Order: sequence, then C-alpha cells, then structure tokens
Amino acid sequence: MSDLARFLEKLLSLLEASGIPYMVTGSLGSVFHGEPRSSRDVDVVIDPSREQLETFVQGAKPQFYVSAAEARDAFERRSLFNVVDLETGWKADLVVRKDRPFSKEEFARRRSVGLHGRTLDIVSPEDSILAKLEWAKESGSEVQRRDALGVAIAQRGQLDYSYLRHWATELGLVETLDELLRAAEEAR
Repeated sequence: MSDLARFLEKLLSLLEASGIPYMVTGSLGSVFHGEPRSSRDVDVVIDPSREQLETFVQGAKPQFYVSAAEARDAFERRSLFNVVDLETGWKADLVVRKDRPFSKEEFARRRSVGLHGRTLDIVSPEDSILAKLEWAKESGSEVQRRDALGVAIAQRGQLDYSYLRHWATELGLVETLDELLRAAEEAR
C-alpha cells in the first residue's frame, strides 16, 4: 500500500468514525477525473458539527498533528486547517464547507468512488472544474487552470454543460469557462 493510500485510509476512517461528511477535492479530485499530476497534500471539504469536529481532533492524536485551536477557528470562520500524518508526512487541508449556494450544491453532488483500495466521497467533475477555475481566478495559478482543463478534456462529452454554465454565471466565471471549453475542444 502506498503512503498516499495509507494516509487516505487513516484520515478518511477518522472522519467517518467522527461522523463528519466529507468530499475529497483539489488536485486529487481533478486527477481522478482528469490528467495525472503529483502533489504532496490532499484537500478535503468537511461539513462537521462542533461536536463532530472535537471528536475528530481528539481522535487524531497520536497519529496526526492537528491544532485544536486552528480547527475551532476554521469551524467558526468556515476556512481551513491542516492535518499532518506523522507516519507518512502527508498533509491534508481540511476545508470547512462554505455557507454559500454553490458550496452547498457542490457538496451535495459529491460521488462515492473506489480509489486507492477504498470507497470515498469525491467532488464531481463539473464541480472540480468550477472550483479550479475559481481558485485560478483568485490566485492567478496556471496549475489550477491546467487541472480544470485536464478534467474538461478527459470528461468531454460526459459533462453536464448546463450545470457548468449555470454556476459559471453565478460565480462570475462565464468567460473563463468558455475559454476552457474552447481549449478542451481544440485538444482533440
């Protein structure tokens, strides 16, 4: 079993034991739906109650480094905190689900898939594209745009284009999405 598979097994088992709904996203989500690339961290959107988060933080020791204060702060601000596996060195950004319509819909559309020897909940390809485009717009990151393009190319013809256009309009990403879809078509 690879370090990533061991890390995912431990982290996701702890989230599940704590009763915390989650969704793997970020580079691992886009790699699953698109083109391979390496990364040393995992992004996971979580939707915990305060009690579930406390259970998670207590259960994380001694396998993981996690700051209880940062986890509580992330819960209050709906931001992120880090968890580091002390055995493998893998890091997860646990992102508390934002309280906005797109984030609620994105989380509700997560899919259960088989990956690295286990079943886990992962972002849909459409939502991976939208989230990557939003990150690219905010950060100027070409890596995020390339990840979105990889998903658009790999999933071409299987995407829900009306869903993509609806949320691109809501998120102010229409022009960016149109450019991405044109580039995906040209990649044929």
